[in-house]
Amino acid sequence: MALVQRTYVKISSFITRISVRCYSKSVEEKDIRKSVYISQSKDIYTNLALEDWIYRNVNFKNHHILMLWQSDPCVVIGRHQNPWLEANVPELPHITDKGVRLARRNSGGGTVYHDNGNLNLTFFTPREHYNRKYNLEIITRSLFREFGLKAEISPREDLTVRNYKVSGTASKLGRPNAYHHCTLLVKANKLDLNLALQKQDVDIKTNATKSIKSKIMNLCEENPNVSITNLIKAVGWEYMRTPALNVMDGGMELANKQKGFQLVNPTNLWFPGINEIRDQFVGWEWCYGKTPKFNISKSFTVPDSLVHSYGAAGDVRVTMTVEQGRISDVTLLVPPGLSPECITGEVNVVTSLIGQKFSEEALNSLEGLLGGLVNDKDKFVTECLRQVMSSV
Repeated sequence: MALVQRTYVKISSFITRISVRCYSKSVEEKDIRKSVYISQSKDIYTNLALEDWIYRNVNFKNHHILMLWQSDPCVVIGRHQNPWLEANVPELPHITDKGVRLARRNSGGGTVYHDNGNLNLTFFTPREHYNRKYNLEIITRSLFREFGLKAEISPREDLTVRNYKVSGTASKLGRPNAYHHCTLLVKANKLDLNLALQKQDVDIKTNATKSIKSKIMNLCEENPNVSITNLIKAVGWEYMRTPALNVMDGGMELANKQKGFQLVNPTNLWFPGINEIRDQFVGWEWCYGKTPKFNISKSFTVPDSLVHSYGAAGDVRVTMTVEQGRISDVTLLVPPGLSPECITGEVNVVTSLIGQKFSEEALNSLEGLLGGLVNDKDKFVTECLRQVMSSV
């Protein structure tokens, strides 16, 4: 089945910009047209920027849009999540030849893994037409029509096949616009997925949104004919043959009235200002600095060689408080056998960490201190701090 042929021109030249914060009286369903945008980028930060640009700038009153896009390997966390709790942050650079990127999106929800075996979908509408169930019905109908797959919508509004989760989902509800986006597992590398989302054995206390682990399945495991290319066609045509506000089949007669498939190039030439949005999404302050406050704790058994003859062995417990991605406090609970008075380097070690990013920067600082310490107890405590930093 061939795609609808269109003349591709800069998106900014034919979209309608938002001129007021609230749309006027709603148009009738028959007057709403649809477009399917297919991003030509596989960079997660660029596609998140494109999604945000469209959300901010386009008037969806009589023009609904489905954006289809892919990503090179990455972990995408929700706006209110903790990357150190959700992802295997230290190992991300080593999981694939080019590493796995970490990105924070502008919507809530849980963490997902993307690679070229995922198809990502973003449904844009005015706020009053936001309907997540409608969007998921479009996907389930396309899977059944094209591949005979029976996907179901779970109570949490994810898509499942035989109780295996095949999608992740999240939304951004604003005024006057809204979007619902989800990712479909088509032929994702599940080994890399598991490595990227592997949780570390650390004690983190936080109010950040936590992801719920689920059994997952690739759609190609159920039907080998499912591919990204075929799915783009299937979902795109299903979207265009369905009326804007009701899930019913308008057939090819309705599909041919729509604006069709359009390849889009997410550059500053096409979308003025998109580079600045991408700069925000790629920055450390957004990806890590937006993390809600958290405490991380870990205990270490004191070696017998460091315990006073009059003392008793025990554990050193290290607790770090991290706010806006930076270390704001460090607490050491020291057993009697390793009294604070005997730890001459403690103050310098703790002081050196306050205000630093909870990152490799602080780790390097600790490793530098270790090289200059001569007291074995100082070295032990500093090594404990280093391990807390490197454990997430």
